Amino acid sequence: MNIFSGSACIRFGWETFKKRPWFFIGVFLVVGILSSGGRFQLNDTNYGAATIALFIMAGIAFGVISILAKMGATQLALKAHDNAESATFGDLWAPHPFWKFVGASFVVAIIVGVGLILLIVPGIIWSLRYLFVPYLIMERKLSPFEALKESARITYGHKWQLLGLLGLTVLINILGAILLLVGLLVSIPVSALAMVHAYRILSGQAASTSQQTPTAA
Repeated sequence: MNIFSGSACIRFGWETFKKRPWFFIGVFLVVGILSSGGRFQLNDTNYGAATIALFIMAGIAFGVISILAKMGATQLALKAHDNAESATFGDLWAPHPFWKFVGASFVVAIIVGVGLILLIVPGIIWSLRYLFVPYLIMERKLSPFEALKESARITYGHKWQLLGLLGLTVLINILGAILLLVGLLVSIPVSALAMVHAYRILSGQAASTSQQTPTAA
């Protein structure tokens, strides 16, 4: 059985990044640009109805692009984890299953949001429980609620380790931001690869455990 630790995941992310640094920097630059596009506000109340409608349509379009960028980043990270050399920019185009991804993201956001309202701690616990939902949607094409159930099963008993991993990713991204933001070009890909490594380890352990569990006669 693989030993799971946050530091080991970060090391894996770093070693994988070093295999193709410029590729990963380029990928996450593209994803960052697509994910942050279209964030504008209507500060002037004198716009006409046609202009407001155009802004709304543009907002929806940018929202769809942002979701597709996140789906593509998830898919590429999964492929790069298994074979960094085989990953290409074409892997960023992964529009299926769009509505399952949207639905799962919405449900998780609601659950975590409610948990944060309830004295914060439940929100943190639930965010860790459903941390792997995007990977399960993209890799196994599960329905939103199937993905939530499976993520809860995978992460069971590993909340502290996952919290430690998230703490490390936050730390290295803060350090990346301190380095005139240039460091983020390294820290963000490393964090993403570290997270998918955690998913691979824990999903493998969960699968092994379920196979070893004897079925009732």
